[in-house]
Amino acid sequence: MIDCIFCQIANHEIDATIVYEDEEIIAFEDIDPQAPVHVLVVPKKHIHTLIDLKENEGEILEQLVGVAKTVAVMKHVDHRGFRFVLNCNPEGGQTVYHLHAHVLGGRKMNWPPG
Repeated sequence: MIDCIFCQIANHEIDATIVYEDEEIIAFEDIDPQAPVHVLVVPKKHIHTLIDLKENEGEILEQLVGVAKTVAVMKHVDHRGFRFVLNCNPEGGQTVYHLHAHVLGGRKMNWPPG
């Protein structure tokens, strides 16, 4: 999708601090971090929201979780703890309409999140 910033990052049209990349997934530092560790894990295939994920695309969620685990280890928050977040639509806090997950860590997370 031409106007999607995450598609542009995945296609290396916009610079980002990439921490992980394979054929299907890219993970990069959030430009407005909400924690000392704040990495976005994004499928390269454009999917607007979690609701738009088709039944036969469940492997994408598995890949997001797997890369989130890898990022947590790379960022040394795997044993201390981290938060894995998927936001969906406006009231869920989604601001970029390309399916993505947040890996947040490096500080104590509060509950409820807000």
